[in-house]
Amino acid sequence: MSEYLPLEELEEAEQRPFNKQFFLRMLGYLRGYKHQMALTALGILLAAGVPLFEPYLLGKVVDEGIIPGDLAAVSRIALLLAILHILGWIGGRTRTWTAAVIGQGVLFDLRRDLYLHIQKLSLRFYDRFPVGRIMSRITSDVESIARLLNTGLVTFVGEGFNLVGIILVMLWMSVPLTLVAFVTMPILMVILYKLRTSLETSWKNVRKSVSNINTYTNESVNGIQVTQSFVREKTNIGAFQDLTKDSHKAWMSAVRADEAVWPSVDFVGVLGTSLVIIVGGALVLNESLTVGFIIAFINYVWRFWMPLSAMSRLYGMTLSAMASAERIFAFLDTMPEINDKAGAQAMPAIRGDVRFDHVFFKYDPEQNWILNDIQFRARPGETIALVGHTGSGKTSIINLLMRFYDPIEGAVRIDGIDVREVQVHSLRSQMAIVLQDGFAFSGTIADNIRYGRLDASDEEVQAVSAAVRLDEFVQTLDDRYEHDVGERGNRLSVGQRQLMAFARALLADPRILILDEATSSVDTETERRIQKAMATLRQGRTAFVIAHRLSTIRNADRTLVIDRGRIIEWGTHEELLAQQGRYFQLYLTQFTDQPQLERPSLAVQPTVG
Repeated sequence: MSEYLPLEELEEAEQRPFNKQFFLRMLGYLRGYKHQMALTALGILLAAGVPLFEPYLLGKVVDEGIIPGDLAAVSRIALLLAILHILGWIGGRTRTWTAAVIGQGVLFDLRRDLYLHIQKLSLRFYDRFPVGRIMSRITSDVESIARLLNTGLVTFVGEGFNLVGIILVMLWMSVPLTLVAFVTMPILMVILYKLRTSLETSWKNVRKSVSNINTYTNESVNGIQVTQSFVREKTNIGAFQDLTKDSHKAWMSAVRADEAVWPSVDFVGVLGTSLVIIVGGALVLNESLTVGFIIAFINYVWRFWMPLSAMSRLYGMTLSAMASAERIFAFLDTMPEINDKAGAQAMPAIRGDVRFDHVFFKYDPEQNWILNDIQFRARPGETIALVGHTGSGKTSIINLLMRFYDPIEGAVRIDGIDVREVQVHSLRSQMAIVLQDGFAFSGTIADNIRYGRLDASDEEVQAVSAAVRLDEFVQTLDDRYEHDVGERGNRLSVGQRQLMAFARALLADPRILILDEATSSVDTETERRIQKAMATLRQGRTAFVIAHRLSTIRNADRTLVIDRGRIIEWGTHEELLAQQGRYFQLYLTQFTDQPQLERPSLAVQPTVG
């Protein structure tokens, strides 16, 4: 990662100079398209090489056909020019088609690699980057690289071949006239050097403005309900318009800078050609050269500047691709924090004995401990409730259990095995989690329930739905389990999405079940339904339940009260009420009108087990 800026700063470094390492890495995606590249090379050879003969033949038409009045010579050369045009057309078509095949293939391969990689990255990565930026990498940044390898590279190779061929022919025809034509080249070099900085800055601003629009749009769409609730539409529209105006200004500035390059090339080309016309005309008048020769040479001079003009337009494209490559490769080179260690074995069938052994944890090195010497044991089949104020550390305990993160100190053990010693997939495949919002994916109800077990039959889907009392609702729908839930399940109520999440977890048949605030967003009637579903789901499983509503955990085997990363109380519902400590205060707050009682926290954390 030393090759890159820090990931958070890449958005501010949208334009980067040409980087050989990035370029070679991009070229690596062409290895799977050797046959298509061979056809592309053949197409380039025909499309760029055949026209090299045309100016020379035109000169011959003048000198050997028109001036002597030899119509037969004119006809022969005209026929040869026609054949050359046909070959050039075939080469151009071949080059365009095969280059498109390669470009789309690279687009697919790179986008697939990036998507597969980010699926493996740890949650900390997603905490650092908004969805809009990640989407921008997969879409616009990938397209930028594919465009360079498709249009850009083919144009560069084809025009480069054409340019070299023209120079060789010009030198073969007349070294002195060639030097006259190139006398203006230093002027072009100075102009391009002056324009380079302007181009880099302009395209940097373009990429930054587009990324800002993507991020803001994603946030606005996801938060549309809140926006409409607080009547923020006009303010949001104004903010979006400002971002769009900034993007427009950035694009126009970049276009002006980009368009200043090729007119400069053309201007210098006109100067060089004018000098050749003057010197060549004098040589014709002195009868040192023929008219046809000068016509052919001037045609080559014009053709010399055309590849330069085309290649100069690739500069902005290359800068954009380099910036995209840096961001994409920085993502691809970001290693997941949670990996299978060398020699890791598959997790055996889990019984459900969970132990936190002196666990210390924090998300960032600079912050205080989020979990401070956590010790407890959950026996197979037990339901453990986690209670505490927001930020007390409940979710962090779950994150370590699922191995979304690893402890800084201590260990999390399941059936006596440190979870860091086994393969992550084999661990998580025997666990299931139901989140607070009952996340639903686009598709049908059946698709969502099968999410953890794609091979489940229709009968199994209906059985688990009936077990968690979702089937009663499904039977009221015309299309039953084929009902489309919409994006993020927006065609279902909160409670219906939650019951669907319970059915999904039950179908996966986990040995360890995690319920994270599963009833916090539903009404009382739906809560009763969900509590019954929870009871069904917990049967025969070790379950961890995070809840603010104490009514949902009264039947838990044990409840751990978490405060500032420590377990300060533990016991059954009745035992905790009898202690008249923090749990008792929470109970009074939720179930009575009495003022909250003040109880001192325990000085020493108990060991639970």
